Amino acid sequence: MTASDPRKVLKQIKGKTAKYQKFQKHNLSKKRKFGRSIKKCRRCGRTGGHISKYGLDLCRQCFRESALKLGFKKYS
Repeated sequence: MTASDPRKVLKQIKGKTAKYQKFQKHNLSKKRKFGRSIKKCRRCGRTGGHISKYGLDLCRQCFRESALKLGFKKYS
């Protein structure tokens, strides 16, 4: 019963409630409330280089592409 995706295993053991609950407890990833994985770019979904100031929620690459449209100026 090896599978790279835990959802496939859950389909297989759906009828066996004890195994199902134990598998869920030990093998599924938990919902995150804090940290890097929560803050994602609105446009592309990247988690690194996140700019959340002013409610932008963009990664630095997407910010560079859309900064002029958003009204930011490059001074140097």
